[in-house]
Amino acid sequence: MNKEQEDVAKKYKRGQVESATPGQLIILLYDGAIDYLKRAENALEKSGPECIEKFHNNLIAAQKIIAELTASLDMEKGGEIAENLFRLYDYMNHQLIEANMSKKVQPIHEVQGLLETLKSAWVDVIAQEPAIPANHKPSSGLNLQG
Repeated sequence: MNKEQEDVAKKYKRGQVESATPGQLIILLYDGAIDYLKRAENALEKSGPECIEKFHNNLIAAQKIIAELTASLDMEKGGEIAENLFRLYDYMNHQLIEANMSKKVQPIHEVQGLLETLKSAWVDVIAQEPAIPANHKPSSGLNLQG
C-alpha cells in the first residue's frame, strides 16, 4: 500500500469511528484485536528476527485493545456481565503473554475464538440499538447512550 492509499484508509477508518455508535465502537475494537492476532500468527509462520519483532508488536497491539475493552467496562451498571467480561479479558491478556513468551499459536487461536464469539454477541446486541453516533451530543443534556 502506498502513502496515498494509507492516507485514504486512515481517513476512512477515522470517519467510521467518528460516526459509530458505542456498540459499533466495541465491534471495531474486536475487529482490530482479531486483525492484530492474525498478523501475529502470520509473522510467526515466517522466519527471521524482524518477524519475531512483528509477532511481538502485533500481540502487544492486541493486548492494548483488550486493555481498552477492559477500561470501557462499567462495573456498577454492568453488574455480573461486566465482572465476567473483566475476568475474560484478563484471561485473554494472560494467554497473549503466554503466546508471546512461548512463541506458540495455540493461545492466540484461543483468544481469537473468544473475541469472535464476543463480537458475534455484540453484533446481535447492536442490531437492536438505536443508531446514535458515539460523538453525538444530545441538546437536552440527557445522556442517551446509557
